[in-house]
Amino acid sequence: MSSTPTDTGAAPVRTRRDEILEVAVRMFATRGYHGVSMDDIGRAVDVTGPALYHHFKGKEAMLVAALRPVSQRLLNGGRKRVEANPDDPRAALHALVEFHVEFALSNPAVIALHVHELDRLPDESRREIRMLQRQYVEEWVTVLVALRSELSQEQARVLAHAAFGLMNSTPYFTQRGAGDHSGRADIARLLREATLGALAGTT
Repeated sequence: MSSTPTDTGAAPVRTRRDEILEVAVRMFATRGYHGVSMDDIGRAVDVTGPALYHHFKGKEAMLVAALRPVSQRLLNGGRKRVEANPDDPRAALHALVEFHVEFALSNPAVIALHVHELDRLPDESRREIRMLQRQYVEEWVTVLVALRSELSQEQARVLAHAAFGLMNSTPYFTQRGAGDHSGRADIARLLREATLGALAGTT
């Protein structure tokens, strides 16, 4: 979402729209898309119906606003890390894993939406997001094939998706464990080690 710090480290100014979207995403993630109404969101953010529709046409628009920028940001971040290590696939893989783990820990509700609610989107938006996701996967495939010459592209693709399953498990963590600084650091370390071990056979 636009209120999340960008890959450059700069924190954009939060708007009322950002705040509403953040609450909506959290509610969708915990109660399910169909378990939340626009009235529920309006009450949670203390915004009346007409004012809420001024920001978003409906729940579907909120879902698109949450998922499309995130997919683009993942692709941009992945490309940046691969391009920064053109001759060192192992370093590129470490950078990709660190980037994705940090994203997953910072955005567990968005991760949950990607896993459970993407099919709620209209066809055009869903196809666009799927395309961005496939391009992101291919960044990982390129690095894995360069690192492990015995892998075919399809095998590398399987490993990449398996790695995402590990790193995207953050919605299942307790809020206390992920929110505490030392707990978060430990979770990040464990996720990095597990993912690198699965992909490269070594950390």
